[in-house]
Amino acid sequence: MDTSALTIRCCSGTAIEPHLEDIARLRIAVFRDWPYLYEGDAGYEAQYLRTYVDSPRSVVVLAQAGYDTGQVFYCGESVLLPRYRGLGLGHRFFDEREAHARALGGFRWTSFCAVDRSDDDPRRPSAHRGNEAFWHKRGYRRAANLSMSLPWNEVGGGEVMHTLTYWLRPLEDML
Repeated sequence: MDTSALTIRCCSGTAIEPHLEDIARLRIAVFRDWPYLYEGDAGYEAQYLRTYVDSPRSVVVLAQAGYDTGQVFYCGESVLLPRYRGLGLGHRFFDEREAHARALGGFRWTSFCAVDRSDDDPRRPSAHRGNEAFWHKRGYRRAANLSMSLPWNEVGGGEVMHTLTYWLRPLEDML
């Protein structure tokens, strides 16, 4: 992995507070693996990490992927029934959200997340057409070094942890 785009930042005491939820999620995800096998508990993590916020002599070293998150406008899900796909509504959804980001000002990027699924997943319908070509045409690029993990209940599988990867587009390209 190329780490040249990563920014390393140190935070102490109360400057850690805005990062607590992210740090908690990271700890739970990493410590779930061997050898810790930690089940994870958000309540415990909040209490545990509060110690660092309350201590002005503490330090947390953050590795950030080169994006100031305050300059990234996150586009939530585009949810469209199959019968309405292919009619230009997906473009309209993106057009409107991107226009909103420009109107708000202060954003350099627009972004969204997409779940990572294996091409050979046996549950994949044979006629499935992914959205990657559509996203590429709109100027979005998959940021392979930016991902998150999120659990949800899968059909017939219970709660499963999923990896989602961010897709980004520079906002200034939309002017």
